[in-house]
Amino acid sequence: MKKDNFKIAVFAGDGIGTEIMREALKILQLISDRKKMNFQLQEGLAGGCAYDRFGTPLPDESLKLAMQSDAVLLGAVGGPQWESLDYSVRPERALLGLRGKLGIYANLRPIIVFEELLDASPLKSNIVRGIDIMIIRELTGDVYFGRPRGVKTGKNGKRKGVNTLAYSEDEIRRIAVRAFEIARTRKKNLLSVDKANILETMELWRSVVTEVGKDYPDVALQHMYVDNCALQLIRNPSQFDVIVTSNLFGDILSDEAAMLTGSIGMLPSASLGRKSALYEPIHGSAPDIAGKNIANPLATILSVALMLRYSFAMSAEADLIEKAVTETLKEGYRTKDIDQPDKKLVGTTAMGDAVAANLHKLLN
Repeated sequence: MKKDNFKIAVFAGDGIGTEIMREALKILQLISDRKKMNFQLQEGLAGGCAYDRFGTPLPDESLKLAMQSDAVLLGAVGGPQWESLDYSVRPERALLGLRGKLGIYANLRPIIVFEELLDASPLKSNIVRGIDIMIIRELTGDVYFGRPRGVKTGKNGKRKGVNTLAYSEDEIRRIAVRAFEIARTRKKNLLSVDKANILETMELWRSVVTEVGKDYPDVALQHMYVDNCALQLIRNPSQFDVIVTSNLFGDILSDEAAMLTGSIGMLPSASLGRKSALYEPIHGSAPDIAGKNIANPLATILSVALMLRYSFAMSAEADLIEKAVTETLKEGYRTKDIDQPDKKLVGTTAMGDAVAANLHKLLN
């Protein structure tokens, strides 16, 4: 029997987080009302706002809330006012803390170019038309978590910074399995990106991914060095279907790929573990535009669609949200970051209302 009762931890975070989250929750409420779903929303603090109140970016109460929920919906964290803090208490540690404590290891970033936004891309329309890429980034290993790490001062008074690139076979295997499973639901093409010609850790990466591939004979596996992949994402992005790569490379490549769409404000993400999941737009907190009602809420709304699809087995409803976004763009609605000549320039709230109106039509 399909479950109809879900607990969702909501962390709006910093900057524009409150504004974009408000519009995303409109969409979730509409799904709840029309489909008679019980989404139990519990709000908490995470990021700079949590530090200001509790002296830590991820208070115990917020972590407890996240761990007791079926999914976490996050806005954005960070801002210049917290950049002077020690790394251990900067807002971004909230995100890393949630990933670690929830056992989240796979970040999914769909890179889709909407036909209506072809002219917003910095690349020619014939290069980006039809792009539909899923980038899968490993989240718990690499230089972000490897030990030893830090900056130390030697006897000569000179400082030295160290970050350790490290992956275990099990860490590589589980992200590879996730990637092959997702590739099976798409065009059955998987590209593994590494730097195996230089880094021993990446040699292990390539070896393990190849081993896992033997269990998925229906999926075509290829390997590519990260520098070539960065080049090919600009030269010929339509060649890609599913890309799986390490934490550091995935961080960089997914942001590069984001600009193919014309705005980082259009892209959602899903971070999955065995039991828990976290959903968020890939853009930052944009403190320079916070409170001005001009932020693009579409990435957060699309993150809700990912949550319905991957955490709640509600693919049909997820499809409707994505279609509502497409219809809204077809009608000419644009926020400042994706504004085009002769289109309807609107603010955050109006864009959310337009998507909700289209979703309401689709649900009836």
